[in-house]
Amino acid sequence: MQRILFSTILFLWTASTAIAQSFPGYNTSNYAGIYGVLSNPASAAGYRYKWDVNIIGADVKGGNTYVKVPKSILFHQPATNNWVRNQDYFLDTTANRRQNGWGMADIVMPSVLYAIDEKQSVSFVWRMRASASGGNLPTPLANFFGNDFPNMQYRGKSLTIEKVSASAHIWNELGLSYARVIHEGYNSRWKAGVTVKLLSGVAAGYAQVANTNFVLNNKRSADITSGTLRYAYNTELDHWQKPDNRNLQIFHNNGVGFDLGVIYEYRPDNGGFGKFEGTDADEYKFRVGVSLTDIGRIKYQKGANNMDLDLRKDNINPRDITYRDKESLKQYSTRLNRYFSPAHPNPTTDSDSSFVMALPATLNLMGDYNIDSRFFVSANAVIALNAGKNGLARTYALTQLLITPRYETELFGAYMPFVINHNGQADVGAGFRVGPLVVGSYSLFTTLFQHRINHTDAFVALRLNPSMLGHRKDKGQLGCPVNY
Repeated sequence: MQRILFSTILFLWTASTAIAQSFPGYNTSNYAGIYGVLSNPASAAGYRYKWDVNIIGADVKGGNTYVKVPKSILFHQPATNNWVRNQDYFLDTTANRRQNGWGMADIVMPSVLYAIDEKQSVSFVWRMRASASGGNLPTPLANFFGNDFPNMQYRGKSLTIEKVSASAHIWNELGLSYARVIHEGYNSRWKAGVTVKLLSGVAAGYAQVANTNFVLNNKRSADITSGTLRYAYNTELDHWQKPDNRNLQIFHNNGVGFDLGVIYEYRPDNGGFGKFEGTDADEYKFRVGVSLTDIGRIKYQKGANNMDLDLRKDNINPRDITYRDKESLKQYSTRLNRYFSPAHPNPTTDSDSSFVMALPATLNLMGDYNIDSRFFVSANAVIALNAGKNGLARTYALTQLLITPRYETELFGAYMPFVINHNGQADVGAGFRVGPLVVGSYSLFTTLFQHRINHTDAFVALRLNPSMLGHRKDKGQLGCPVNY
């Protein structure tokens, strides 16, 4: 039973790492530099410094709607087979909703932003990313699989899985960005930017159970009267090497991706000189931005044993089709293929030998208000463009709204994001920038004041710009293009 429970928790928490906004609260800062490019490439135009170098950065998130755990689990996890209900985990068995999971892993490798002049800049960004999506599981089905599987409370009842799916994706990105001030008036400025990304796929897979009806007869017998399983993973997973970093090849399973963005700034304090006066990065009164990120896909070759399956079968033992400890994907898929019949008459010719994994395409909306050049408040909406029931081989963003008041000077910044996601979960967090170091969590205070949690996050970054090396900007110099 613990193996089934652990698999359900993994599915609803860490296996479904949906992309949320990276480095929330800080990414819209006037001092974000290279990190602003991640959510809107136009932000690099008119940057306050000549250059901005990222040394390393990481942003990790995980969460779900079905399982809560004590905070101590974050630091001392029980063994896989020793999870005790109402001690190590707590299930939301009475919820009237579909259960989902999400999370994210985004590692920003050494990257650089360079300001060509006061109007244009270029950036190179290297990221290693993980994304997955899963859920749409009605609570009764979550109880059936996650609460003492197979849950005998459902004995003799006809259960239906309309469509439940999960996808996972790990890939590298090498991005080249160009940003420019495209129009500057007496009290306004328009900026635009584009990032072209070379994608290199590392690992990808999907699984979807659809139109499935079944009845549990007893602990060791069930009848599946209809249903299909569609699944695939890339062939490299059948030949995974140890240590894991040997599989992170940059120029393999290549694809192309794009980010596009535009920002409008209202600047009433230009004194009527407009573009003839030296501009500063925080002289706007308010700004609004819109961007499309993660437009692209990667093509993979399927594993040799991958095929769609017809799930119709009588008198099956539910435990015979569950994943076993230390079983490889190849072993598990081979066992499923032997247990069920192919969904196509001739799987060799009727099924493609490849699949295409789409990136988590996202619409980002941003508004930022300058109170007094030290205090700001921003609002951001992250909207998933490829979420929903349709689509198979794709991961999707976590739709959420963020409102972040912040205080900023050259060498210090404090951020307090207020976040709510499409599952109705609200968080309050904090972030800090001290010299080259940035740390934070958008769920920090939520986590601190709750005994049990079902999601958490953290981010950290280490970066350099001229101000950290003792170079200060001269505010009295008009027409100074960039600050050295």
